[in-house]
Amino acid sequence: MLQQAFNGLVGGAFYAMLALGLAVIFGMLGVVNFAHGAFYMLGAFGSYVLLDSYGVNFWVSLAVVPLALGLVGVLLERLFVRRLTPLDPLYNFLFTFGLALILQDLVKRRYGVQSQPYPRPALLDGTVDLGLFTYPAYQVFVLAVSLVLCAAVWLVLTRTRAGMIVRAATERPELTRALGVDVGRWVTPVFGFGIALAGFAGVLAAPMRAVNPLMGADLIITVFAVVVIGGLGAIFGSVTAGFAIGLVSALGNLYVPALSQTMVFILMAAVLLWRPAGLFGREEALS
Repeated sequence: MLQQAFNGLVGGAFYAMLALGLAVIFGMLGVVNFAHGAFYMLGAFGSYVLLDSYGVNFWVSLAVVPLALGLVGVLLERLFVRRLTPLDPLYNFLFTFGLALILQDLVKRRYGVQSQPYPRPALLDGTVDLGLFTYPAYQVFVLAVSLVLCAAVWLVLTRTRAGMIVRAATERPELTRALGVDVGRWVTPVFGFGIALAGFAGVLAAPMRAVNPLMGADLIITVFAVVVIGGLGAIFGSVTAGFAIGLVSALGNLYVPALSQTMVFILMAAVLLWRPAGLFGREEALS
């Protein structure tokens, strides 16, 4: 049971990182970024292409690929998302949904639908003795990195002036504008940061999961459920819900395998019936 719970925490690490980016983007822009899963896939494929074509190792890819995708996110926000934001939120949803389909089809056209192999870095190709059981070193690394990353983002958001402005603009954009803060100035880097988080999670996933064009589509629905459970725009809630859903899914797969694929959505329905704004969300986010 403990080993399965650890599996759940590792899976939850990806949910948490993706949900963190989604929550920040939705909170500040009100945009449901359906292309988030596609950028997660591009993170994995970016690391694969750099290794296969140029011999760039995992550690360099972990720094370069998220940065490159973050810059792509900045351009997308400047050229498209910003123009659609004043309109009905459905327009940006349709734009990001279409963008996800385009990115998936472009990758499928070039590499096909077959999964591509990506080796684990030699430094982490082994096991770690955790006392009661041994566990692959790479998975331990993924969990540790995700915890450090989420903690670092939380510290930046709560302990720095820039973070406080972003958090205020995320949770109370109209009030923040009324206090004289130019919220629009912070929108572009925050959108790019959210996309970079998705790419970072994708690079981490490459040595663990099948690198294929549909890997993001398979994951993003569950991540949206995580964000809804945590609360739309609630950053802390999304991260907490990500790890919790990872645990629930892993333990459900152990004890009630027949419901393992639907348990997260059953939990989402139960949470929404109890708290329509999510566990950590605010009722105003629904209006």
